[in-house]
Amino acid sequence: MRELWRNHFKNFDWLLLAAILLLVCFGLIEIYSIAMGQGQGNFTDFRKQLFFVILGSGILVGFSFVDFRFLKSLYRYLYFFGIFLLLAVLVLGQSINGTKGWFSIFGFGIQPVELVKIILIIFLARLFANPAFKSRPLKYFLLSGAATMILVALVLAQPDFGSALILSFIWVFMLIVTGFHRRYFIAILLVAAVIFSSAWLFFFQDYQKERILTFLNPSYNSLNQGYNINQAIIAVGSGGITGRGVGFGSQSQLKFLPESHTDFIFAVVAEELGFLGIVLIFSFYSVFFFRSIRVLEKINDDFAIFVVLGGMGLIFVEMFINIGMNIGLLPVVGIALPFISYGGSSILASLMLVGIIQNIIIKSRS
Repeated sequence: MRELWRNHFKNFDWLLLAAILLLVCFGLIEIYSIAMGQGQGNFTDFRKQLFFVILGSGILVGFSFVDFRFLKSLYRYLYFFGIFLLLAVLVLGQSINGTKGWFSIFGFGIQPVELVKIILIIFLARLFANPAFKSRPLKYFLLSGAATMILVALVLAQPDFGSALILSFIWVFMLIVTGFHRRYFIAILLVAAVIFSSAWLFFFQDYQKERILTFLNPSYNSLNQGYNINQAIIAVGSGGITGRGVGFGSQSQLKFLPESHTDFIFAVVAEELGFLGIVLIFSFYSVFFFRSIRVLEKINDDFAIFVVLGGMGLIFVEMFINIGMNIGLLPVVGIALPFISYGGSSILASLMLVGIIQNIIIKSRS
């Protein structure tokens, strides 16, 4: 047993793991800093996040022992389990800020869509790893699209536009990395344009329209939807080179910046740690992407390659959207900054994904 553990951790990508843990530490530091500004020593969010980080670290190690080929064999069951979770949360879930997307378990809010994102990556990776898809691309395009849209529809029913967008991106990204012809993407754009137009006319709520209009013009409605973006931009710009220092960010400490521990934690990092803090965060993300890309040439299993690429795509798009929200380039859609934002479901799912990637790395080295 000792020899098994030693060989297992010998093949661990410790540099990738270190980068992820440092990102997690950044998040914990800033969540603690925000808690200091709440008054009366209210560190509940920090304690919850610390609990989920410890639990997630155990999940990471646990999934590093789970052979990725076992997940490959369960792809159908995982997909239907994902559908079950999304249906269950619509019936039994707790509504927060108008979105019925959380289970309340022992006082903790668990958002199943975070797990569903990983399930979709595994399902699509297995689908596109089938050699038959190269000779029948239309079949697999339609099958993968239908499977994705079922999940998207269930998430929109909550409604959670941000997570639905991420699920859609995962599908499109997997189509790109598997080499589908550009005519399929033209078809996607045309269908998306029709759906968006119909949704704007018949389905979007007023607050969702406000977010899109604010994206097109951040000064629009500056006292409501635009307020969050404007305060985030102020926080990012006020950090300078070295920042104001942990616990001394005026925007977060004086509560000018809403949702500072979740959607807008990047603005808090920029204000308190400055340009140097942002550079460090980008460096750690870059290490994760570089180490993940580097292992691809050593993998001889298409499913594993697609899982790694899908995982990288998920982390990148969530990072890109969150930072874009914080600097006024993208609308506010409620996407967490991976490994950093407060949120138990997000940190657990992200660390689980790292554990799966670590197993693929270990198998490629053994």
